[in-house]
Amino acid sequence: MENETMLRSVEETRFILQPVWDLRKGYEDYVRSPLFPVFLSVGYYFLLCIPFTFVDIYCKNMNWYKKYKIQPDKDVAPPLLWDTLSLTFWNHLLFIMPTAVAQWIWTPPTPLPDTAPALFDFIWQQIACLLVFDFQYYVWHYTHHKIRFLYRHIHGVHHRYSSPFVWTTQYLHPWELVTVGLLTTTNTWFFNCHCLTTWSYMIVSISISVEGHIGFDFPILLYNWIPYGFYGGSPKHDMHHQKPLTNYQPFFNHFDKLFGSY
Repeated sequence: MENETMLRSVEETRFILQPVWDLRKGYEDYVRSPLFPVFLSVGYYFLLCIPFTFVDIYCKNMNWYKKYKIQPDKDVAPPLLWDTLSLTFWNHLLFIMPTAVAQWIWTPPTPLPDTAPALFDFIWQQIACLLVFDFQYYVWHYTHHKIRFLYRHIHGVHHRYSSPFVWTTQYLHPWELVTVGLLTTTNTWFFNCHCLTTWSYMIVSISISVEGHIGFDFPILLYNWIPYGFYGGSPKHDMHHQKPLTNYQPFFNHFDKLFGSY
């Protein structure tokens, strides 16, 4: 009887996300394409960066800008924007696009279930994916700081700017870009996620990564709302760019605190 009640509760939570999942109807040929996650993630990344670009260009003399900018003495000048945008463009053209084409050729269409995921699964699987990626990148990040060759020739590209702004999020050596993309894409396989969960996880992951690089400490940011200092946010990652041998975790704080790099 208790098991039946639990199963009924799980089934009921599917109806919470079902209206969202039903939005795919009529567009199945597009969303099941292997190219859909690529366009979703790339398009969302650029759309998310654009508002902060306008803020850095047109609001730098406003009092609120100087109040919330973590390093207000560092100007986001046009040459910096051009440099970061140029590398981002070429990385996407030379590496992301060919990968997307290969995926389109060799990857079968995404199966689209009739029902949405249960709300509980939708939430815990995304949190689990974030925790797994956080550990994976912590190890990768720590290694690329401690081994001088890897830092100088790969990760050092990301550290050309000691004061992050939004376009430094993917200001990366191609190897780091490919690594981050591969880990983000494959982590959902561990939990056999519903495709809606997978796409949402990609958006959440990009949002957190961009937030860490915006260079602002706004009160509305997520780290101000998560208790016990579990989540890092932009102040933590900004400090990493100022003091590169600290704060290796991209999202959370537990490993940095445990191993003394917080």
